[in-house]
Amino acid sequence: MPTIFSKIIAGEIPCHRIYEDDLVLAFLDIGPLSKGHTLVIPKEAKATLAELSDESAAAIGRILPRLCRAIVKATGCTDYNILQNNGPAAHQAVFHVHFHIIPRFPEAPTGQQGLGIEWESGKLPQEQAEALSEAIRAAL
Repeated sequence: MPTIFSKIIAGEIPCHRIYEDDLVLAFLDIGPLSKGHTLVIPKEAKATLAELSDESAAAIGRILPRLCRAIVKATGCTDYNILQNNGPAAHQAVFHVHFHIIPRFPEAPTGQQGLGIEWESGKLPQEQAEALSEAIRAAL
């Protein structure tokens, strides 16, 4: 099923393009959390990162650092978040893989500072960590 990102890739919906190659498109978010908030998407239409081909994932991995450097230089921010959600429980709203590069401006007025995150860490008992790490290695 086509998403808004599929339509942007196809040129059916305009965007403010920042970068494009055969596998990746980056453009400004139309609902930015801060100045320079950029979306980076693969042209391959997959809902989650786990579904994405190694080729598309590698292409995104190659361009993300360059885009971050350019956004830092262009906006004057020194800090930024990279956010990528997979599935409804992880707050994914558009079911096409996408990365947000969100510049942080702590001194900016509320609503323009960037991404706010609350993180409640838990504990990982040693025996659970051993079993879990073994299961993940086996799944690779």
